[in-house]
Amino acid sequence: MTDAQETAADSSLRTTGGAPPDDVAPAPIPLLEPREGIPPVVASDDALAGVIAAFAAGSGPVAVDAERASGYRYGQRAYLVQLRRDGAGSALVDPVGCPDLSGLGEVLHGTEWILHAATQDLPCLREIGMTPTGLFDTELAGRLAGFPRVGLGAMVENVLGYSLEKGHSAVDWSTRPLPEPWLRYAALDVELLIDLRNALEDELDRQGKLEWAQEEFAAIASAPPAPPRQDPWRRTSGMHKVRRRRQMAVVRELWTARDQVARRRDVSPGKVLGDAAIIEAALALPPNTQALTALPGFGPRMGRRQLEQWQAAVDRAKALPDTELPQPGQALAGPPPPRAWADKDPAAAARLSAARAAVSALAERLHLPQENLITPDTVRRVCWEPPKNPTPETVESALAGYGARHWQIEQVAPLLVRALTQPG
Repeated sequence: MTDAQETAADSSLRTTGGAPPDDVAPAPIPLLEPREGIPPVVASDDALAGVIAAFAAGSGPVAVDAERASGYRYGQRAYLVQLRRDGAGSALVDPVGCPDLSGLGEVLHGTEWILHAATQDLPCLREIGMTPTGLFDTELAGRLAGFPRVGLGAMVENVLGYSLEKGHSAVDWSTRPLPEPWLRYAALDVELLIDLRNALEDELDRQGKLEWAQEEFAAIASAPPAPPRQDPWRRTSGMHKVRRRRQMAVVRELWTARDQVARRRDVSPGKVLGDAAIIEAALALPPNTQALTALPGFGPRMGRRQLEQWQAAVDRAKALPDTELPQPGQALAGPPPPRAWADKDPAAAARLSAARAAVSALAERLHLPQENLITPDTVRRVCWEPPKNPTPETVESALAGYGARHWQIEQVAPLLVRALTQPG
C-alpha cells in the first residue's frame, strides 16, 4: 500500500459517491513535492531511450498527462508529457525535443493508461505516437460514482485527502526552459493518479458501477479521431448577432484570414484577432480601413498592414455574388431544436417530455449526471423518430445504433419504451 492509500484508508477523508462524510473531515494534506523529487526534463533521444527502458521494466498501469499551450499557440499539440509507473517512477518528456514518442507508446502497448479527462489529452498524445489500447479515466469514474466535483484537485482531495497546487494549469507550456514551479506542478499531476484510480475502482465496485465504467473506458479507447468540424467559422463567439448572409460571408472571410495568419505564426487565433472584432466588422461592413479602425478591436494600435489585410477580407466578402454567400445556418443532421417540437409535432414533444422526466429521475436515483446515463441527443433522436413498433427490442436496437453502451441501454430502454407508447 502506498503512502496515499494509507492516508485514504486511515483518515476517513474519502468521500463515498460524492456525498459528504458524516463527520467533519480533517483538512487535506498539502502535497508540495513529488516523492522522488522533480524528474529531469527528457528532451534528447538518449534520455528518451532511458525512459522507454524504465517504463518497459515497470509494472502495473501507467499514469499519463499532457500539457498544452491553449490560448497561446495554434492548435492543441502537447508541450509536455508526464508519466508515472510503479518501478519506473515519474518522467517529464518534452515533445519539442522528442517529437516522436511512438517507441514509448509501443512499450506501453497492452498496459492500462490512467488519464484524467482522457478525451482532452488523447488527440495531442495520438499526434506524437502515443495511443492507449485500454484506459481508466479518473474524471469519468468520478462522474459515474456521483462526485459533485470531478476536477483532479477536487478528486484527489475528496478521495485521497491531499491537496494539489493548481496555479499553473493555464500557463504557456510552450515556454522554454520551463520554470521549476511549473515542472513541480506537472509532476504532481501524475503523482497520485494511480492511487486515485485504485480508490475509484473500489468505489465503483461498491456501487455496482464498475462494469459500466469499464464499458465507457473501452468506448473512449476504441473511438476513432474526431472528424474536422464543418464550417468552423460558424462557431465564432457572438455569431447569433449576425443575421444577413453578406455579414456571414464577412465572418467567414475574416475567420479564414485569421486562421491562416495564426497557423503561420503559431499563435492562438484569438491573439491575432478577437472574435468580438470579427463580429463588429461583419455587422458594420466597413467601406475602408478608416472605417474599420473606428470599430472595437481594430484600434490605432493595429498596424497598417494588418488593417489592410482585414479590410481586404471584408472586401472579398462584399464582392461575392449572392450564389456564393453562406446559407443562414447549417443543415441539421438530426431533429429540430426541442423548442420547435410543440408546433412541428406535438406528439413528439410529449414523448420527449416524458422521456426527459424519466431519465432525470433515474439519473438522480443512480447518483450520476444525466448526460452520462444517456446523451440528450440520443434521447431526442429516439423521441423524434421512434421505431414504428416501440418494443424493448426495437428501442434497444435504436439506442445501440446511436452509440449507446450496453449498460446504458439496459438502464434506459425500459423508460423510453414507456415514453414512446404513452397514450395520446
